[in-house]
Amino acid sequence: MHILIVDDEALARARLRTLLGDCAHGPHHIQEAADGEQALQMLQAAQPAPVQLVLLDIHMPGHNGLRLAAALAELPNPPAIVFVTAHASHALQAFELDAVDYLTKPVRLERLQQSLQKAERALSTRSVVDSGPVLLIQERGGTLRLPLSEVRFLKAEQKYITVRTVQRNYILDGALADLETRHGEHLLRIHRNALVLRAALRGLEKYDDPQEGEGWGLRLQGVSELLPVSRRQLAAVKTELKDIS
Repeated sequence: MHILIVDDEALARARLRTLLGDCAHGPHHIQEAADGEQALQMLQAAQPAPVQLVLLDIHMPGHNGLRLAAALAELPNPPAIVFVTAHASHALQAFELDAVDYLTKPVRLERLQQSLQKAERALSTRSVVDSGPVLLIQERGGTLRLPLSEVRFLKAEQKYITVRTVQRNYILDGALADLETRHGEHLLRIHRNALVLRAALRGLEKYDDPQEGEGWGLRLQGVSELLPVSRRQLAAVKTELKDIS
């Protein structure tokens, strides 16, 4: 298994490396990163042999482990994540981020072997179809990996984002600007409070609103809503429609 150890303490990384060498299932290809930014760079460069498991500390300078885990979970083929930390207080957040296990320091060999087995099972049962970008939706105490290709639009409400698919709505925490930065290749801004899936664009229609007057609305594949397009974004939407026509 290709494993990345992410911990800002060199001694902690060395101990995990030693324990991995003592595990029954091996040998493993092991790499180390001292912080979240270095880990992201290594994960993006780990081709054609991608990292399968990240052993991740939580309290680190820069990107802490929870933020890094959230970023990794949105990769097309994310690694399994096992948190390794001296603090047991973050266990709930860890499992909300779809971690396969949560180890407290000092790590025992038996528990590490159990974590490796859980990671192997998680990796083997992942859908092969799930090869594109995803959104992490917290729902009913669990984490849903929603393929971005199923999304039609995202609309910012007061304190959350409504995620609209053909079948239903989901609620997502976060900011549209962050989603636009991460998924700009797939998402197009049509209004200050709305992003749409580029692949779902179907056409523009003119409408007359009693309160706001005339405007342009966007039709998307699979949903009935006519989405208002702001004057500022109208040219970009027309260009996108021209490119896909």
